[in-house]
Amino acid sequence: MPDKLLEIKDLKKYFPTKQGMLHAVDGINFHINRGETLGLVGESGCGKSTTGRLLLRLLEATGGEIIYDGEDISVFNRKKMKEFARKAQMVFQDPFSSLDPRMSVAEIIGEPLRVNRIYNNSKERRQKIEEMMEFAGIASRLINSYPHELDGGRRQRVGIARALVLNPDFLVLDEPVSALDVSIQAQILNLFEDLQEEFDLTYLFIAHDLSVVKHVSDRIAVMYMGRIVEYADFDKVIYEPLHPYSQALVSAIPRINLDQKRDRIILEGDVPSPVNPDKYCNFYGRCQERKDFCIEQEAKLQEIEPGRFVSCLLRQ
Repeated sequence: MPDKLLEIKDLKKYFPTKQGMLHAVDGINFHINRGETLGLVGESGCGKSTTGRLLLRLLEATGGEIIYDGEDISVFNRKKMKEFARKAQMVFQDPFSSLDPRMSVAEIIGEPLRVNRIYNNSKERRQKIEEMMEFAGIASRLINSYPHELDGGRRQRVGIARALVLNPDFLVLDEPVSALDVSIQAQILNLFEDLQEEFDLTYLFIAHDLSVVKHVSDRIAVMYMGRIVEYADFDKVIYEPLHPYSQALVSAIPRINLDQKRDRIILEGDVPSPVNPDKYCNFYGRCQERKDFCIEQEAKLQEIEPGRFVSCLLRQ
């Protein structure tokens, strides 16, 4: 039986606005097994990045539980959170704004070591920094360079080295390649796979592009308007999507074989407001298969076969 490293139970994050409570994350449930990659995919504004920040308590949840290695981190005190921060790190979307422009590559990568007082000896700290640079594919000659002197790919490698320097078990990868050129994206994706194998890492890979997520994920969770609408093994979501929103996302994946026929699903209608949403299906207004009963009862995420979950009354 797979070993669960992280389990999310009814996780919520609401933000107060003048119109009411904005439901950024609205009661989601999933788990990540040790050593695997869970892809979290959905369009911009659906709550993916907020979810990633909640898992590391960079944002405080409105409700729900975040169980990491058997412990609920939402009740951790400051000391326990400092210990947890050494086990779980984040790689951010923008490799420029996430790095301090006044610090050199060595200072950026070595900052977690200094803050956590891992090495008192500067020579040992320098050796660790150089080791992480090598793992991340950063040339040693760049150790005294500053972020503005590096291209996007090298900046992201610095961010990766910084996240790895404390030897964490779990990484939240928040759209880590979306700001990079396509040719560089492939290099960074391959680097993540190599690092996962080298350090036995567990990933939450956040992206809005299924064509990226499908290359790195063992399982995929599809998110729409703060809720998980489908959640299953990679091949089930990519080749046999059930939720109408998942089907639309899959239909947009670029095809290599142009002879392969695939009907593109164009979503019409307005995206509903995330402020005080109704409990019924929030995809109703854009769904081509909608029925009257879809707005008469709540669509809950249910397991329809072992390991496969979907939130759609038409599929349950």
